[in-house]
Amino acid sequence: MNKTVRAAPQTSRSPVHVVYGGADRYTAGTPKKLREIALATIQTYAPNFVEFARACYLPGSETLPVYPDAINRLEKHIARSPSKAKEENFPAWFAWTVYRKTLDKLTLEPIEDFRIDFEDGYGFRTDEEEDGDAIRAATELAMAYGNESITPFCGFRIKSLNKETSARAIRTMDLFLKTLVEKTEGEIPENFVITLPKITHKKQVRQLSQHLKRFEKKNGIANRSIGVELMIESPFALFDRKGKIVLKELIDEAEGRCQSAHFGAFDYTSALGIVSTHQGLGHPACDFARQLMLANLAPLGIRLSDSVTTTLPVAIHKKGRINDLQIEENRRSIHEGWRKHFANVTSSMKNGFYQSWDLHPNQLPARYAAAYAFFLESRDAMAERLKEFINRSTQATLTGNTFDDAASVEGILNFFRLGSDCGAFEPKEIKADLGVSPDELRSDTFLQFTARPN
Repeated sequence: MNKTVRAAPQTSRSPVHVVYGGADRYTAGTPKKLREIALATIQTYAPNFVEFARACYLPGSETLPVYPDAINRLEKHIARSPSKAKEENFPAWFAWTVYRKTLDKLTLEPIEDFRIDFEDGYGFRTDEEEDGDAIRAATELAMAYGNESITPFCGFRIKSLNKETSARAIRTMDLFLKTLVEKTEGEIPENFVITLPKITHKKQVRQLSQHLKRFEKKNGIANRSIGVELMIESPFALFDRKGKIVLKELIDEAEGRCQSAHFGAFDYTSALGIVSTHQGLGHPACDFARQLMLANLAPLGIRLSDSVTTTLPVAIHKKGRINDLQIEENRRSIHEGWRKHFANVTSSMKNGFYQSWDLHPNQLPARYAAAYAFFLESRDAMAERLKEFINRSTQATLTGNTFDDAASVEGILNFFRLGSDCGAFEPKEIKADLGVSPDELRSDTFLQFTARPN
């Protein structure tokens, strides 16, 4: 190819999740299939907003009615006038709105970010098999790109560039990229990345970046069209052997390609010698690693993603006819998985990680419910604080018992940006609350925002 293709623009939107799926199973129709599974699960195990609210332990769910007739009456009442219902019975409006938004999201855009996996979710296979899957998966991704069914964010994860798997990782990457650009006639999908796992030295990031630079030049693709995503799942991705923090150096070695960094809780705690019974997102060792990532990478504009919930919301009994007891056991298993995932996603967001992993389509209902609940619960209070500050834009203010200055108001703007990105807030609501469009909200600095006429 002699023609230089302009790099696809990178959106400022932030995805709330990434779904990992084995490369051997990926097809252009995978997002649609995952949507169908997720919708069927929520319709089976939470056919109304009250049952879903109780399954996820939404705040105020204990005040909602139990009997079906009462639930139906309440749902019709809220649907007639959501704004009035919000004033009369916030917990009911809140649960109904989270449920409605979750169903809409699963219907219209169930997958925001998808990673075709050649690492842990794929395993070790013969060279012939992995070669074939690299070519086939790239062809399927190109097909999705061509028919516009591709997810807004996408990419693939190679094996580690450590000595044992480096050659296999490079071979898979080359086969995938070569096939992709052949099928798309040199175009790279928007927000496309290659995920580098199990980093133990900054030279691995440099190796990947240089390899991509050569590939782009050889194929007439604009420099930095292919993004890099770093996985922080080894202590050596945080500190070098002299104890120096190396996170910023990893970003520098990516040469402007790195847009996001993902934390791998289970590989990280395993590397520290923590036994499996005590590994998990809530371990203090994970808190320490996440705080280092947040302090070092968030100021650089690197999007941070948290790790996985391993308790999956899946049915225990699947084959043949099942009795009432088994049906109830399935329901409890699904609800338990939702509850755990909802809690983990909420905790991650509170800690500044607004993206994390999904491994199974049945996690998607809890994923979006957690994201919407996080923003909807505090929206009115945040809007009031912001309006009060803008009204007194040259002073620090006290709203209720909360003191606000410019720094805290920047946090409020980020709250609305992220809430708009995930769909918790509709464009008309952003306009009503803040007087700007979502695009203006994303692009404005704090000073630009406060300078806008009221």
